[in-house]
Amino acid sequence: MADVVKVDDLAGEIVLAVKTYTEEVGAAIEEAVKETAQALAADLRETSPKKTGEYAKGWTARKEGPGRYVVYNKKKPQLTHLLEHGHAKRGGGRVEGRPHIKPAEERHAPQLERKIVQILERGG
Repeated sequence: MADVVKVDDLAGEIVLAVKTYTEEVGAAIEEAVKETAQALAADLRETSPKKTGEYAKGWTARKEGPGRYVVYNKKKPQLTHLLEHGHAKRGGGRVEGRPHIKPAEERHAPQLERKIVQILERGG
């Protein structure tokens, strides 16, 4: 049986329902973002170039704020741009890039988008 709400209390009940919905959806989206960031870091550990393996092992995800995670290389951050895009050699010429970050991002971004749409459709 539904609760009876007086007309005078209707606005307050609506505000409470929207606030509850927003908190539930926000928490679910935060969890989806966390899972995706961790999955992206794991994917990068698998697909990164491995000369000694230290670069590949350095990928991790860190929380930067509410609903915001950053995936970065903790052990060799200076190599990410050089390996992804290539670089000039000391004696002349270039080393070709070995794209591994962008393809991993392109694999995980659509999954996160689908998760968020499902969360919004479910209502948390």
